[in-house]
Amino acid sequence: MSRGFAGLCLVLILSGCAGEPDARGNAARIAAAAGLRRLDIRTGTFDLVAYVRFATGPAPVLRVYRVLRVYIEGDGHAWAHRERPSEDPTPWKPVALELAAADRASSVAYLARPCQFIAAGTDPSCQIHYWTDGRYAEAVIASMSQALDRLITASGADSLELVGFSGGGSVAALLAARRHDVANLRTVAANLDTAAWTARQNLSPLTGSLNPADFANRLQDLPQIHFSGASDTVVDVAVLSAFQARFARRDCVVAEIVAEAGHGEGWQAVWPRLLRQPFRCAGH
Repeated sequence: MSRGFAGLCLVLILSGCAGEPDARGNAARIAAAAGLRRLDIRTGTFDLVAYVRFATGPAPVLRVYRVLRVYIEGDGHAWAHRERPSEDPTPWKPVALELAAADRASSVAYLARPCQFIAAGTDPSCQIHYWTDGRYAEAVIASMSQALDRLITASGADSLELVGFSGGGSVAALLAARRHDVANLRTVAANLDTAAWTARQNLSPLTGSLNPADFANRLQDLPQIHFSGASDTVVDVAVLSAFQARFARRDCVVAEIVAEAGHGEGWQAVWPRLLRQPFRCAGH
């Protein structure tokens, strides 16, 4: 099997190309059942889709510290065929949205990636590059950060907790590395060292993307937990080990193998328990 052929096969798997073909309707149903409403966010580069549920009620007499937990979706339906990129990266199985729906926190938001859930042709910035080799490009991360600014303002929150599934975990880590309002970071089945991941899976390098592992020094003191599925053959535990190896200190970096989970399977049922997992970080 050639490097390009194998690479495309693994990207097809990572992008979550199985599930309900009515992707937008499926997401709307998941969100509605959890009391999440759609919010469209225009940024300097992309139009982004969010689903949100913010704490409501009268303003407190004393200032209450508010945290917004934001779930970031995976890479989506990036490839239509092993040799042809998709025209629409909207995920058929939005795992991060399913996790957000299972979260009963008072303020929760879900943030899709650029060009996901956007009608074809409505956003001229939606070029295939941004869901293939440039899926973690600077323009993508900057746009996602602008969306977080809007969510902070809309929710009245003081800080963010970021949760990222699969490639959304890479995006979450890159966002946490540049922002000063992120309280903690959780990732699920995330390819946090993209160079190690592409090498292990014999994929072509993501030449147009940033690698979260290159920013380990900026994440050094951030409380973080990274969950890997025991049966995940798409992003195996060695990728997480490579990411951890980039840290001079690991006292804030927790890794947990979840026996019940694969890549996109098994997380929803155990997520409420995993959310209770404590962070381990000196001084926090």
